[in-house]
Order: sequence, then C-alpha cells, then structure tokens
Amino acid sequence: MRTILAVIALCSAVAGAALAAEPSPELIAYGKALVEAGDCAGCHTADPAKPFAGGKRIDTPFGAIFAPNLTPDRDTGIGAWRDADFVRAVRTGIAPDGSNYYPAFPYPYFTKMTKDDVLAIRAYLGTLAPVASRNKPPELRWPFGYRGLMRLWNAMYFKPGLFEPDQSKSAAWNRGGYLVTGLGHCGACHTPKNYFGADRNAQALSGNEVGGWFAPRLDGAVRTGLKSWSEEDITEYLQSGRNAKSHAGGPMAEVVVNSTAKMSDADVRAIAIYLKSLPSTRRETIVTPPDNAEMKAGQAVYAKLCIACHEADGSGAPRIYPPLPGNALLQSNNPSSTLRIILDGAHTVTTPRAPNTGEMPGYAKQLSDDEIAAVTNYIRNSWGNAGLLVTPAQVARARKREANGE
Repeated sequence: MRTILAVIALCSAVAGAALAAEPSPELIAYGKALVEAGDCAGCHTADPAKPFAGGKRIDTPFGAIFAPNLTPDRDTGIGAWRDADFVRAVRTGIAPDGSNYYPAFPYPYFTKMTKDDVLAIRAYLGTLAPVASRNKPPELRWPFGYRGLMRLWNAMYFKPGLFEPDQSKSAAWNRGGYLVTGLGHCGACHTPKNYFGADRNAQALSGNEVGGWFAPRLDGAVRTGLKSWSEEDITEYLQSGRNAKSHAGGPMAEVVVNSTAKMSDADVRAIAIYLKSLPSTRRETIVTPPDNAEMKAGQAVYAKLCIACHEADGSGAPRIYPPLPGNALLQSNNPSSTLRIILDGAHTVTTPRAPNTGEMPGYAKQLSDDEIAAVTNYIRNSWGNAGLLVTPAQVARARKREANGE
C-alpha cells in the first residue's frame, strides 16, 4: 500500500510540475512582443502560410544560408529542444548538436538579451503550429562552408555578455539601448562590416550596404545621419514607415511593417531616445559639387519627370511624396538606395497609423545611365544638399545587380 501511495504521490508531483511549467498567457504574449521587436518572422518565414517554418534564403557576401525552422515540430523544428539548448543557441550561436551557427543569425546581438526574455520567446514559439520543414544546407563559397571556422571567428569577433545598463541614463534610454544593440539587432544592417563580416564597432550604426540597398546612418551625423531628426520624427517613422523627412523603402519597409509598427509606444519611444543620444561615429565626407553641365542635365530630367510630385523646390508632400531637401538617405555617400528607387520605383508602405498609399514609377527603361546619374547628382546637390558625385558606371552596376536579383 505504501508503495502504491508513493507512486501516486510521485505521479501527482510530476503532473503538478508539468502544469506549473506551462507558460502563462502573459508570458506568451510578452514572448510574442519580443519576437515582433526582433523581427524574427522577417528571416524565418519563407511561406506566409507557414510562419516561422524557415527556408528563406539569406544572401551574404560569402554565399547564401537558409533560415531554420522555429516551429515546435519535433523532427525538423525546435520542439525537441530543451530550454537550455534554446538559450545557448540564441545567446552564443551554438546549436544543440554543438555546431556553430553563422553570424547571419545575429547571436552577436542576441547575446545581450536576458535569459528570461529568451525563454519568453521560446514560450511563444511553442504555441505555433508545428510544421515539418527540414533545414536547408548553406550555399557558401569555399572555405566558408566549414562551420569549424566559426570557432576562430567567434574567438576574434564575438564578445558574449548581457547588455550593461548605464546608471547615469534614464530607464527609457537603457531600454532603447537594449533594443537597438540587442534584440532589435539594428547594427546587423546599419553598421559597416570588415572583410570577414564582423561589425566595425568603432563605426557603429554609421551605415552599410545590404542587398543592393544602403542602410543609412543612425548616429548623430549632421547631413547624412539623424542630427536633424527629433525623437518624434524617429518615433513616427518607426511606427508608420514615414514622417515629414523621409519614407521607409526596401528592407526597412519590411522591418516597419513586420516589426516596429507592432511595437509598443514606450519601446519605440525608447529607441528614439537612445538613437538621438548617439554622437557621430565618423566624419562626414567633404563634397565637391558637380559641374554646371551635370547640374543642368539633371535639372532637365527633374523638370520633365519629377517636379509634378516633388515640386520645383523639392519640398514634395510630406508623408505622401518625401521631401528631398535635407534628406539624409539621399545625401549618403553610398547612393545605392537612391539609385534603386529611381530605377525600380517605390511603393509607400501602409501601416495602421498611415494607411494611405503612394507610388513612384521606375525609370529604368525610360532613362539612360547618364540621365539617371545626372538627375541623381542634381537632387543630391540642390536645395542645400551635398552628395558625392554618382557616375553612369555606378548606375550600370545598380542595373546589373537588380537584373541578377541581388
């Protein structure tokens, strides 16, 4: 009898422990908010009908990798993982089998996250519908396909450790720092990389080319950064994809729609507070204006095709047609985003806060490389703007990259 009672008691204890371990609705909701803040779906969803099932191709300078399955499928996803496996993977880039992930998975940023936040994310992912979707092997150039090389990369460039709050700053500033440098992994796109794909930390958030687009400076640079933006400007941009100074395009438009537009007002405001506090991390380039012939050629194209929406003075219609004077992205040293928009056109993203649409046609077929270079130089150097000279050869390369799907 005692044995039977002991067995019953043990079973009850196990059942109680299992019940106690069941994540609460509040924890799941918090995990969902963290997943959205980290824009996890942006990389881990290839098929919208199968969210987080992985398979999305991510191109890097070293070749392509494919995002893995994050659904709780036990064979092909993370359903069989222990909590410790998940924490180690997210914060140190090591898979349950001991192999190393590539830093296209931004564990160098996620290492700053608290264990509780990582487990909240796992709790939310555990509520997803399991999807059988086997992870695809990477397609990397030799020798980058050897995962063992990542141990050397980590030894040289990976610094594990939690976000360290600055006690002299406000709680909002520290929350913004946690989101920007950790969960939000903003530097993955906006920080320049060295030859081996590691961040140039001395130039943090000073702009970087990504997939044929230029992720602009988020530091305090006067002409090409956020010096002229207020906290309200940054908040509006992140919540709606537009403000009185600029519109989100390319990969950033996806980030707004899938991530920042869904974040809480407090978290978006915290990001704005943190970014506005950043100094310029490197000097802005001194620009020599284009010659008169180039400016006249560009003005002629502008008067024919652009003036109807952007006005003669470039003022446009804020939040509908972005203004050109003082536009930081437009004046960036790297003109990739500007060329991409002129060649392919643009579509204003819609969000709950800004549901109206806007369109700009592409001019790849209508304009030659010389004409696109001329109009680009004109708008980058009119109305007080100052941008480095763009050549027809740069336009040709942009066309080629677009044709190759880069």
